[in-house]
Amino acid sequence: MESEVLDERFAKFIAKHHVLTLATVGREGVPYVANCFYAYDRKRNLFVFTSDMATRHGQEMAAEPRVALSIVLETRIVGRVQGLQVQGVAERGDEAARSCYIRRFPYAAAAPLELWMVRPTMFKLTDNTLGFGKKLIWQSTEL
Repeated sequence: MESEVLDERFAKFIAKHHVLTLATVGREGVPYVANCFYAYDRKRNLFVFTSDMATRHGQEMAAEPRVALSIVLETRIVGRVQGLQVQGVAERGDEAARSCYIRRFPYAAAAPLELWMVRPTMFKLTDNTLGFGKKLIWQSTEL
């Protein structure tokens, strides 16, 4: 399905979780992953998370903003398997991102936050609750 209108099932899945896995790539082409608490700005379709520039993934996002994200429901029950894969572009967070993040994690208001936003270009949601191997795909038209 190709549309800027996001299927409600994506938003519901994203809202049920709070940790994403971020994949970045270094200058030598070596991939790296990190887990981050996230908030989702549904209105702007952005994932918001904090990461210090001293981290490897922070440095890699600054040098190469194309990233991938994954959010998964941990289960051993095949009929409940759900997972979201995302491709997107990372950029430094703004004030709206800060507000979104603090709404989700109020205790973060006391910390110095180095926020990042990922603007998705593609979503793929695998959802076995809709049928074995059922996948929903969204592709941005703003590539």
